[in-house]
Amino acid sequence: MATETSVLQLTPIGHVRSRFAGYAPSDEMGEHPSEIVVLPEFADGLMGLEPGDRIQTLFILHRAATTGYELRLHPGHNPANPIRGVFSTRSQYRPNFIAATIALIQSIRQDIEGGAAVLTVTGLDAQDGSPVVDIKPHRTAFDGPAG
Repeated sequence: MATETSVLQLTPIGHVRSRFAGYAPSDEMGEHPSEIVVLPEFADGLMGLEPGDRIQTLFILHRAATTGYELRLHPGHNPANPIRGVFSTRSQYRPNFIAATIALIQSIRQDIEGGAAVLTVTGLDAQDGSPVVDIKPHRTAFDGPAG
């Protein structure tokens, strides 16, 4: 069982290739295709995923991780927005710098030289170089709104 002082270790399964090396609005990032490069040792884990599938991508906000965070903030860094708790926002500045985004697979290919698998996706709002720690199929029955 985790305690307040537990340290968790995550193993990246790959990284993101994106045209966005720095901050950009999430919706703008998601409009452009990006790639998830899955390391060769994890490529077999993609079996069963196909173009047209939606996936949950969990990744590390690696550039935000060096800047710190506030538990209370103005959403969108806009002082006109009322202060809220970080867990009620989509802020990248969080205690653990983990993000989750649903993306649509456009294509899956093997990188012949390196043995990695490359997923081309849309809807991903990750910056270039973001470590990817998990990929899961998005299923409305499980991931849709509670009813």
